[in-house]
Parts: sequence; structure tokens; C-alpha cells
Amino acid sequence: MTRKPLSAVLATALAVAAVALPASVAAQTPDPAPNPEKKWVQPPTETPRAWAGDRMRNIDFLFEALKVAPDDDSAKAIENRIWGLWLHSGSDTADLLMVRVKQATEAKNLDLGIRLLSAIIEIRPDYVEAWNRRATLYFLKKDYGNSLADIREVLAREPRHFGALAGLGTILAELGDDKRALAAFRQAISIHPHLKGIVDEVKTLTEKVEGRPI
Repeated sequence: MTRKPLSAVLATALAVAAVALPASVAAQTPDPAPNPEKKWVQPPTETPRAWAGDRMRNIDFLFEALKVAPDDDSAKAIENRIWGLWLHSGSDTADLLMVRVKQATEAKNLDLGIRLLSAIIEIRPDYVEAWNRRATLYFLKKDYGNSLADIREVLAREPRHFGALAGLGTILAELGDDKRALAAFRQAISIHPHLKGIVDEVKTLTEKVEGRPI
């Protein structure tokens, strides 16, 4: 698939993610601790199947449908079909390792999960969801530097990855960069207007960054 040009907002977001954070920032532990359930978008607990025909019709079709979904339930159904495509690695070995990543994460063994994901990335470097999942685990460890680096890899491969954009916004907000966080969140909901939790976050940050409308 031919990659579409990035928007100005997304280009800025990628530039932010590409910058190496100073050690003092990368090791920063915010107070209070971040709540990943609030803003970090994760795939469904049960892996959705990739519907027959989705790859032939192209993921672009699903993203266009996502933009015009009339309600939350319709949007969620389309979102799950997109996750179904993202989670399909095309490798039995990678799929097996992803099952073990899930088990390690549920057991809160984040270091093991990261090692498994690194092995997946070695054998399937274009498997976007391995990068995205590793970014999530780094975030849970509060290793924001590595999480941002992995988000950059996700967005370089799939600029419409609303989960990675929401993750980028979450990290930037935790680091106090509300303006860039707002830009990342806005990009996420321009792709997925019904993205759970992020629409409210945009409203809150808009008031904080731009003030209340007169």
C-alpha cells in the first residue's frame, strides 16, 4: 500500500517522538502515577478475527467507515475489525509469542513481555502491533523515552494508528507538554471520532491550553 503523506500535526508529533529525551526526563516518575486505563488505548481483551475480505477491500475502507460511524457501537465494531488486521502478524511464531506476551503482561512481568516483543520485532520488523505493544509496556514501566521511540516506529509504519497517537498524547500530557499532547489527541480523534476517553481529554486540554470560549 502506498503510504500517504503525514499531516502537519502528525509530522510534529513524530518529530516529538523522534527526539531523545534527556535522562532526567526519561527517568521521571510523575506524581500522581499515570493511569493507563484512562487514556492509553489498547486492543480488545479477546483478539478479534480479521474478517474475510478485509485485506482485499483494504484497510483504507475501514478507516473511512470509522470516520463516519454514526454512534459509539458502530465505531467500536469497525475499530475491532481494524484491530483484527493489525494483530494479524502473518507468522505462526510471532502469533505464539504474542500469546505469551499477553500472559506475561497479565502476570505483570513487564520485562519478560518486552523481551518477547523484542524477539517478535527481530523476526517481523514491519509488524506494527509488536512495536505498539512494546510501547505500552515501556509506558507501564514509566520508561517514556523507549515508549516514545516505539511509538515513532508505529506511526512511521501506520500514521493512522489511533492507539499510538493516543499513547503519544498521554505521555506528552504526563510530561507537562499539554500543547503537543492536545495536537496528538486531536489527530487521534480526527481518525477515530468516537475513540473512548480521548474526546473528553481533548475538551479538557483545549480549555487548559486555549482557554474557555467567550
